Amino acid sequence: MNIWAVLLAAGKSSRLQNQGQVQKKQFLKYHGLPLFWHSVQTFARNPQIKGLVAAFPAKDLQQSQSEVRDLQKKRDPGIALVCVGGGALRQNSVFNAMQALPPECTHVLVHDAARPFFSPRLITSLIREFSPGLGGVIPGIECKDTIKELDGDQVLKTLPRDRLTAVQTPQFFSMQALRDAHQQALKQDFTATDDASMLEECGYRVKVIPGEEKNIKITTSEDLQVLASQEKSALPCTGLGYDVHRYGGDRPMILGGQPIPGAPGIHAHSDGDVLVHALVDAILGCLGKGDIGDLFPDTDPANENLSSMVFLSEVLAMAQAEKLELVHIDITIIAQKPKIGPHKSSIRSNLAGITGIDPGRINIKATTEEGLGFTGSGQGIKAMALVSALRHKQESAH
Repeated sequence: MNIWAVLLAAGKSSRLQNQGQVQKKQFLKYHGLPLFWHSVQTFARNPQIKGLVAAFPAKDLQQSQSEVRDLQKKRDPGIALVCVGGGALRQNSVFNAMQALPPECTHVLVHDAARPFFSPRLITSLIREFSPGLGGVIPGIECKDTIKELDGDQVLKTLPRDRLTAVQTPQFFSMQALRDAHQQALKQDFTATDDASMLEECGYRVKVIPGEEKNIKITTSEDLQVLASQEKSALPCTGLGYDVHRYGGDRPMILGGQPIPGAPGIHAHSDGDVLVHALVDAILGCLGKGDIGDLFPDTDPANENLSSMVFLSEVLAMAQAEKLELVHIDITIIAQKPKIGPHKSSIRSNLAGITGIDPGRINIKATTEEGLGFTGSGQGIKAMALVSALRHKQESAH
C-alpha cells in the first residue's frame, strides 16, 4: 500500500461563529499549536503514511501555507506536506485534495481537522482491517442515547440503538473507490456529509471498526470546554521497568519490535523482546498494576511465541482507559553484543507508532558492561525503561 492522508481544515466553523467565536476552530490553539497541526503530528507518527495533503479555506490559503512553513521549521513532522484550497462543501475540499495526491497513492485516510484527539493506534487499526473487496474502513462508537426519527417536531419512530453507530474520522479508503465515488457524486449531483456515505451510495462495501471515545469533534462552544479541560493540570508519575533474557535459545532477537539480524538467539516463552518487556513493566508501574508476569504469565500456553507488541498494545489500552498520558520514554539496553546503534532509529519509530508519543520524546540508549558480569561475558541482554506520564482525573460516575 502507498498511503497518504487528507486533512480537511477548510470549514467555515459557522456554528462556532454564530456563538461568538471569531477564529475558525481548526486554527484554535491547543498546547500552543493550532488544532490542525495536532492531526498532522499524529499522522506523521505512523511510518506507513507517505505524506499529507491539507485543505484550507481558499481565500486564506496563502496565509495558511505561511503558517504551515513556520510550523515545519519549528516542528518538522518528517513527512511530505502539501497545502491546497478547499471548496464550498466538505466533499469539494476532499476532491481538491485528491488532485494533489501523487499517482502512486493507492489508499487514503480522510480526516477532519476538528478532531484533534485521535490516536496513532486508530490509524493502525483502520489500515489493518482493510481487505480486498472493501471500499473502505471507518471508525464508529455505539450510540448511548435513544435515537428517534422526526417529521418536524413529531416522532415517526424510534430507531433500534443496537444497529446504530456514531461515525468518526479518519476514514480509510481505496484510492480507486474514493475517486469513483467522487466522480459519481459530480455526475449525479448528490452531496454527503462524509466520504463513507458517498461510497455507500455508489454500492461499495464499508466496514466499521471500534472508534475512540476521546476522538470528539469540536463543533460548538460547549466543545471548546473540552479543550480547556484537557489543559488542566494532572498528577505526574514515573514507572521503572527492568528485564533480562539469556542467550543461547531458539528465539531470534527482537528489540522494540525490530528484528536484529545476526544477533544471538534468546531463551524466552514469548518472542523475548527484552526492551518491550521492560517498557510494559514501566507503564504498569505508572498504573500501579503489578508487572508483565501478572498479566501475561509464562505458564500460559497462549503467550508462547506471542509478539511482545501485543502485550504493549494491551497495556496501552489499559493506560488509555485510566487516562494515563505517556509523556516521555527513556530506555537503556545493556549488552556486550550485538551493536544496537544501527537499529535505534527503527526502534524509536516502532515505539512512536504504537504509543502515539512524538519520536523526539523517546530516547534509546545502549551500553556495555565492559566485559563484567552477566552481560559483559556475553551470556545475555538487559533493558531498563523509565516512563514519565500524567495521570488525568477520572470522570465521576453518576
